[in-house]
Amino acid sequence: MRVAVESTTLTTVEYDEARELLQLEFCNRAVYLYFGVPPTVHQALLRAPSKGRYFNQTIRGRFRYRPIANFETVPQGVEMPAQCHR
Repeated sequence: MRVAVESTTLTTVEYDEARELLQLEFCNRAVYLYFGVPPTVHQALLRAPSKGRYFNQTIRGRFRYRPIANFETVPQGVEMPAQCHR
């Protein structure tokens, strides 16, 4: 299940525990799939006061990943989450 998160870095987090797949959608609309992510890392990400800091310290560069989408422009009529505006 995809969950919206309060973050200036991420907009949504989705996790498949059986396959240890973590899908992250970033404020720049890029979507990445991370492989071999244990449930404890997913749970800690959701609890972290700063999702971006947790991502940079714990996930980035530590798990194999691949981009699965990159929406360079927001579709007409779709607003970016307020937290993504800096």
